[in-house]
Amino acid sequence: MMHGNGADEVSVERSYETLQPMDPAKARTILKEAKQIFDQFDVTFFLRHGTCLGAVRENGFIPWDDDLDLGSVIGLHGFTEAQIEPVAAGFRDRGYYVSLEDSEDDLTVTIMKSYIRIDWTCYRIVGGNIVQYPGVPIPVHLVTRLTEIDFVGDTFLVPDPPEDYLAAKYGPDWMTPKSAGYERDILAMIPDRPIEQIQSATRESSDPNAIRVRVLDQHGEPVQGALVRVAGHGRIGTNGQGYAEFRLPEGQWYALVITHGVDEEVLYQERLVRGTTYVYRPDPSKTTGRSLALSEQ
Repeated sequence: MMHGNGADEVSVERSYETLQPMDPAKARTILKEAKQIFDQFDVTFFLRHGTCLGAVRENGFIPWDDDLDLGSVIGLHGFTEAQIEPVAAGFRDRGYYVSLEDSEDDLTVTIMKSYIRIDWTCYRIVGGNIVQYPGVPIPVHLVTRLTEIDFVGDTFLVPDPPEDYLAAKYGPDWMTPKSAGYERDILAMIPDRPIEQIQSATRESSDPNAIRVRVLDQHGEPVQGALVRVAGHGRIGTNGQGYAEFRLPEGQWYALVITHGVDEEVLYQERLVRGTTYVYRPDPSKTTGRSLALSEQ
């Protein structure tokens, strides 16, 4: 049972763990209130990811969507990084929980009230693209000019043309509704950069910044030769103790693919923090879409 107003860090963490679909009526109210706050600070934002997909394809929220996805681009539409904190304060004044996380490609603002999570991502332009989670390059021209659509009794901006944006984000089959499996379509479009692999066969790493993932089978035994793909960064094989050890540019959210034998699973949202060892245990009932499935060793 949920208590309180759903505007705290506990509610945020629970939303990631359960991926509970949003209440459409609450989501509609929160989205309209968010627009009022952005308008108050004269900040341009657009619908992105699943919120844009639902608005364009179905003229409604996707039934299984668990959050509201909004975006702004630093350096476009008069938007600057200095405006982020005032907008965050504006949400706090309306009773929202707000946290900020800075990374190389963007600054993500997590906003929560009434058990509805808003992910407002403020993108930096990198090499003519904005990079959308979990590493999909979106040509900046798709968000340089935005177009207006009617949605939930109001008007909102979306990338222009929205069909090209959705194909770039979800693949050519974006018009087909998929409650599961769409993650593989997205990961297939992400180019992998070389990942710095650490050759180690010991239980404890000598590198304090290393990230380690230990792959276990259904019986809890370590798997040698399993592949751990970190989307956008590359694939790493496990050693005799089941460990894959590597470095990443920063601790943040990543999508992973774990392959061992004939089994493969997509872990679409995992937090990987430097200096931490994680353990992967398969769930025979699921092959894609688990979130926060890794446990710390």
